Amino acid sequence: MATRALPVKASAATIAEMGSVRYVARQPILDIRGRVHAYELLFRAGPETAFRGDGDMATRSMLDNTVMFGLEKLTAGLPAFVNCTREALTEDLVHVLPPNMTVLEILETLEPTPELVEACSKLKAAGFLLALDDFIWHEKFRPLVELADYIKVDFSLTGAAERKLLLKRLNGTNLVLLAEKVETQQEYKQACDEGFTLFQGYYFCRPTLLENRKVPANQLSQFEILQMMRSDNLDLRQLTRLVKRDASLTYRLLRLVNSPMCAVRQEVKSIQSALLAVGERSFRRIATLAITGELNGNQPDELLRMAFVRARFCELAAPHYRLDATEQYLMGLASLLPAMLRVPMTELTPGLPLRKEIRQALEGTATGERDLLAWAECHERAEWDTCDGVAETLGLKQDHLMRCYTEAMGWAEDALKSVK
Repeated sequence: MATRALPVKASAATIAEMGSVRYVARQPILDIRGRVHAYELLFRAGPETAFRGDGDMATRSMLDNTVMFGLEKLTAGLPAFVNCTREALTEDLVHVLPPNMTVLEILETLEPTPELVEACSKLKAAGFLLALDDFIWHEKFRPLVELADYIKVDFSLTGAAERKLLLKRLNGTNLVLLAEKVETQQEYKQACDEGFTLFQGYYFCRPTLLENRKVPANQLSQFEILQMMRSDNLDLRQLTRLVKRDASLTYRLLRLVNSPMCAVRQEVKSIQSALLAVGERSFRRIATLAITGELNGNQPDELLRMAFVRARFCELAAPHYRLDATEQYLMGLASLLPAMLRVPMTELTPGLPLRKEIRQALEGTATGERDLLAWAECHERAEWDTCDGVAETLGLKQDHLMRCYTEAMGWAEDALKSVK
């Protein structure tokens, strides 16, 4: 699992409500084709640096969050993997969740007592799916294995020989095998070879980088467009000429301009009419979206979603911390370009339309310009202690950061639909 600060994980977007900050994050579970199959929901009840309540209370808070905000909204309609305590399973607390969208994760620390097995059997009959988390074979778990739909195996805690023996024991079942904490492309390939079909971890953010790879010409043109849009005064004629060089980019731009995101009521048929219809500020936004979508190529859509969330979050939060919003937006987008293009950041930064300090921040230098991006990266991993440390050191306000992140999540979903 991603964290043990809490034995319960919940909700897909960060939530701040009624003056009390509720930390909520999500981690994608991808299928073998790189598509998001579901999200594991990561929850923390408050801004303290360590969890100070009991697991059952955390479970109740998680369930309350889900009722208040709606699971479908929090996961964009995809299934949610939710960790459950014994109380949540045996006292029917999880019945507030929609069975057709929920996978109940049975923690490895729970003893498979007759009471627990009976409760899980009833939940399965009610339509819930069940997953055994951080699973290591022991005969006592056989009754739960017979009920389970998913088996989650932690790659950081098991070796190849141990997994081979486990998969041999599970041979002939209909269980879906999920490899978690898969952090590298090599681990992903190994998991595929071993028979896993679902994957959780940040391997898709860390693909094998190709040293000295030449960036294709059309991508260099797209960087040139990004460079132009960094300027306060656009040369719209030159920008239109550059956009027209790339048929795919032109098509994406026209789709974006005609999408609900731009709220343009007239039909747009050309780049020039698009500029006149939406104005320079909106054009900057949609052009950046389209270019980023093009750069993402055949990489998992989740990369693009994460890039949009980072960019929009940094943009929204920037003015409150005396940072340039446009610059922060571009830095958020650029932070995942190495994963999209499979080129090291050091090979990319010279061509990025950003100041020297921003390029250094993207390469990993701890600068003031990198503060918001650093917070977002920690939040993605539910590294709450690090999030708190960043915020406290820099004087960032947690409730404001939460609201910005919440808005960024919703905006990113709309943006991704428009780019595709």
